[in-house]
This record gives sequence, C-alpha cells and structure tokens, in this order.
Amino acid sequence: MEIIIQPSADAASQIAARHIAKLVREKPHAVLGLATGSTPLGMYRELVRMHREQGLDFSSVTTFNLDEYVGLPAEHPASYHAFMGEHFFSQVNVAPDRIHIPDGTTRHVPAFCQRYEEMIREAGGIDLQVLGIGSDGHIGFNEPSSSLASRTRIKTLTAQTRQDNAPFFGKPEDVPLHVITMGVGTIMDARQILLLAFGEKKAQAIADAVEGPITAMNPASILQMHPVAKCIVDESAAARLKRLDYYRWVYDHKPDWQKL
Repeated sequence: MEIIIQPSADAASQIAARHIAKLVREKPHAVLGLATGSTPLGMYRELVRMHREQGLDFSSVTTFNLDEYVGLPAEHPASYHAFMGEHFFSQVNVAPDRIHIPDGTTRHVPAFCQRYEEMIREAGGIDLQVLGIGSDGHIGFNEPSSSLASRTRIKTLTAQTRQDNAPFFGKPEDVPLHVITMGVGTIMDARQILLLAFGEKKAQAIADAVEGPITAMNPASILQMHPVAKCIVDESAAARLKRLDYYRWVYDHKPDWQKL
C-alpha cells in the first residue's frame, strides 16, 4: 500500500481527483467505484472543476456506488442517490444509464445483491474504487468482523456507525438499521483502490489498517494485500503512523515517471 500524506484534506482530495482524471483520460470507458459521506466531497468538487474548466469527459464512464440504506427511496434527502446527484452527477456528464447505486427499496435484497455483482462483472470490473474509512476501520458498510471475502449483501449497522452518520439524519435513531453494501471481496476485485481519510478521528483506524495485522476487526487492513492501493491522508489522519517519516520520504523521492 502506498501512503500519501498531505498537509490538508483539500490537498489530499486534489491528488485523489488527479488519479481519477488520469484514468478517465487514458481509458474513457473506465468503470469507477464511488463512495459517499463527507470524506470524498473535496474530491468530487475538484472533479467537477476539472470537468468545467479542463473538459474532463465522463460521458463514457460507468459508475457503481458502494452502498445505500435499506428502506430509503432515492428521493430521500439522506439517501446516497440524493447525495451523488447533488454533489457529482448533476454537475458532470456521466450518462444516467451508466450510473449504478444499490436500490434501498428493493423487495428482494438477496436477488438484487446478486444482480449488482453480475452488473459489475458485465461492465468489465471496477477499474478504480474510492473508499473512505470508518473510525472503526469499516470500508463500505463492512463493519468489524465482516468476512474479508464477502460480496454485495445486506448488513446491520453498529451503534457507532449510526452515531457517526447521525448528522445526515438529525439523530442516531433516525439512521436506518440496515444497508446494502459491496462486500470486502468485491472491493478487493477493483484494479486500483484509493482510500481517503481526514481528521484525527480517523488516525487510529488508519494506523491499524496500514501498519497493524490483517484482521476482520479492521476490514480496511485487507487493503495491505491489494497490489495497487493508495492511502491518501491529511496530517491529522496520519498522526499515529509509526513510519510517518518513511512514507513522506518515499513519496517525495518517487521517480518522475510515477508522479502525476
């Protein structure tokens, strides 16, 4: 895993956006795995700016979102359909029929999850997956103890995750108890992974994911086994990394051909 430490969340978000832009320019039909929440907002803002000012073209891109709350219709303001529409899809030219987000209102969750996996395979697999990380190390909504080989499925949220997501709903008890999420195994199938984390609340989760043992108790730790995973963090999220100076040294001394 490559560790990229930046002075601020904005600087880190710009690097993440440049990685995505490079892929889209080199492979116009790229398949992107997208995330929601506060962490990727800066990245989406930068991608929108690149689209408007530099002509970054998303018209042939296909997208698959990580997750959605069970029971929330797409028009609910706290749904991930609404989030993606507001912060990204309404401002760039991704074709509507190329946008895929789990259906939280499906009547047959297992069948939908199986079909979601099939659609990813039919699209050729995910070229680049964007991830945030929970304070407990979850990726997508794969809570601690999730199988590291899991596929898209229904999950029950922990009290901590409901507390963390309460600002989007008003209070923790309003956060749905269940979600549909890509599995850890689904995420690991992506050809590239960008893991973003900002702020001191994520510092321990990042330290455990990057330098701790690979364990289902920190699902993000499995990314140590991915051949092309980049962990892009600000100073606060990097604060508990034991080899902080080494990661800075490596990034600062990359050969020119590896730099964006």
